[in-house]
Amino acid sequence: MELQALQEAARTIRSRYARYEERQYGRSWTPEEIMLGFVGDVGDLAKLTQSAAGVRGSAEVQDKLAHELADCLWSVLTLADCYRIDLESAFGATMAEIDRWLEQHEA
Repeated sequence: MELQALQEAARTIRSRYARYEERQYGRSWTPEEIMLGFVGDVGDLAKLTQSAAGVRGSAEVQDKLAHELADCLWSVLTLADCYRIDLESAFGATMAEIDRWLEQHEA
């Protein structure tokens, strides 16, 4: 799936979540609340990486890691949408910047 298709899938799910939040809470989540949810997902991901390293016990670690990484990607895509960030361009520019930095600092 291309990044634009991932972005569209994330938008569709966000739209559905917003309708659910309206029914449940009378309003949809703000970008700040989406970010807080992302932080929780990153915490879950951290625990699962410990499980994958054998430090914490958990069954089906690979499946759970895949799920949590996908949750985190959804949050990143959704936050990029919230703040009107062209993630594809930003990613390309950032990787180019890091590449230039590494070229200057590699032995």
